[in-house]
Amino acid sequence: MFDSSSRYYSLQQATYTTAAGQKVAYVRRRFLPPADTMQTLSEVTLNESDRIDTIAARTLGNSQQYWHICDANNAMNPSALTAEPGRKLRVALPPVT
Repeated sequence: MFDSSSRYYSLQQATYTTAAGQKVAYVRRRFLPPADTMQTLSEVTLNESDRIDTIAARTLGNSQQYWHICDANNAMNPSALTAEPGRKLRVALPPVT
C-alpha cells in the first residue's frame, strides 16, 4: 500500500464495517518512536529560509525523508520545527530495516 521509504510502510492495515455493512480499509495510527533511541547524524541550526524538506535533502539526501527529522525532534507538525530561526534541530539516522 505504501512505498518502503514511507513513514506508514510498517503500519498494520485494518478494516472497519459501517452500520450499512460497507467495509472501509484504513491504516492503523502511527505513534512517534522514542527519539532517545535514535542515533544522531548531525545537528542543524536553522536559518530564516530553512524548510524541513530542504534540510532533509541536504542531510539525508532525500527531501521526502523529512519525517525522520520530525521523529528525532518529537514533532507531529513539520512546519513548527522551522518556525524559529536559530533553533537547533537534531537529524537522526534512518532506522535500518
